[in-house]
Amino acid sequence: MAYTQKHPSYTFVKDSIYYFSRAVPSDLRHHYKSSRIVQSLRTKSSKRAATVSKLLSSRLDDYWLGLRLKEMNVPAAHLLTSQATTNLDSTLPTIDEAMETYLSIKGRNKGKYFFSHTKRAIGYLKECLGIRRLDQYTTADASKLRDWLLDRGLQMSSIQRNFASIKAVVSFAINELGLECNNAFQGVYLANDSEKHKRLPIQLDSIQKIQQECIVLDDDLRHLIALISDTGIRLGEAVGLLRTDIILEAETPHIIIQKHPHRPLKTSASARVIPLIGCSLWAAKRLLDSHLNEFCFPRYANQDGCKTNSASAALNKWVKTIAGKDAVIHGLRHSFRDRLRAADAPSELIDQLGGWSVQSVGQGYGNGYPLKTLHNWMTKSISVNEDS
Repeated sequence: MAYTQKHPSYTFVKDSIYYFSRAVPSDLRHHYKSSRIVQSLRTKSSKRAATVSKLLSSRLDDYWLGLRLKEMNVPAAHLLTSQATTNLDSTLPTIDEAMETYLSIKGRNKGKYFFSHTKRAIGYLKECLGIRRLDQYTTADASKLRDWLLDRGLQMSSIQRNFASIKAVVSFAINELGLECNNAFQGVYLANDSEKHKRLPIQLDSIQKIQQECIVLDDDLRHLIALISDTGIRLGEAVGLLRTDIILEAETPHIIIQKHPHRPLKTSASARVIPLIGCSLWAAKRLLDSHLNEFCFPRYANQDGCKTNSASAALNKWVKTIAGKDAVIHGLRHSFRDRLRAADAPSELIDQLGGWSVQSVGQGYGNGYPLKTLHNWMTKSISVNEDS
C-alpha cells in the first residue's frame, strides 16, 4: 500500500476505499496502544476523502495539543484552589489510579451502573478538588466537596451516595496496596436528608383496581405491574426476567430470581425462588403466551442491559392515575411486606421472599423455607387482607 501524490494527505487506498493514516507523535506514544492511527473513511471519492482527512487531522492536532498542555507544568499552579497543600513530595497513587485499581478488581462481574456511578462520583471530586495523590486530600477538602455538591443543587441523599463511592475507592486502594495514609473522606459530616420522601405502600383497594385494569388492558406494561403486585419483586428483577425464569409446569408455579449477564442482583440475598399466585400467576402465563423473545420484557431488556429507569417512569405515570399522585411502582413491594405482616408471617420468611438481607447469622444457615410453605403464607396473606 504505497503512498502516491494523487492521494489526499494522510490517506491511502485499499480495495478502492480511502483510509486515513497518521503516525502518533513520539512524545504522545504512551497514550496509545499503536504508533499509528488508521481509520476507514468509507468513501471511494478522492474529494470526499480529502475533506474528511483534513477534518480528522485538524481534530487530532487540537487533541494532541490538549494532551501536551496537560503534561506541562501549569504556570502559577500554586494559586490554584485544587493544588495540594500537604504531602507535596508524595509518591502514593493518584485518585485516578486508585479508581482504576478499584474498578479492575472490585468491578469484576459488576453491572455497568457500578462503573458509571463510581466514575461520576470521582468525576465530581476531580472537578472540585483536582487530581491529587491520596494523602494530599484533607478532611477540609472533603468538607469543601460536600458544600460544593450542595451548591450544585444535589440532594443530601445523592451526596451521601457519591461520598459512599469515593470512600469505597480510597479505602479499597489503601487496603489493597498497603498504603500508609488515612481516608480523608471517611469522617466528613453528612446530614440526614430530612426532606427525603418516604415511599408509601399502595393500599389494598388500589392494588385490586390496578390488577383489574391490568387484566383488561393485557399488554406488556400491565403484565410487568401484575407480576410485581403479588410477588413483591423489585422492578429491576422483573424487567430482567427471562422466559426460562418462569416455571409453570411444577407442583408450585414459581419464578427464579437469579443473576444474569444483562441484569445483576442487588445483593446475594436477592437470589431466590418465589411462588406465583393471584394476579402474578396470571401475568406469568400471559408472558409465556405473548411472544417468543427470550426476554420477558424486550421493550426494556436485552443482552446489553435493562432500562429500569425508563420502565419506572412509564409505570409510575400509569399507577398514579389509579392509586393517586404519591403512588409509585415500588410501593407494591412495600405493600407486599405489609400484607405478609398482616397474615402474621414469620419475619425470616418475609425476608426470604423479598430478597432482603438476613438480619442474623442464624438466618444464613440451611436452605430456608420450602416453596410450598412460601406459597401457603403468600396465599394466606391475600385471603387475610381481602377479609379485613
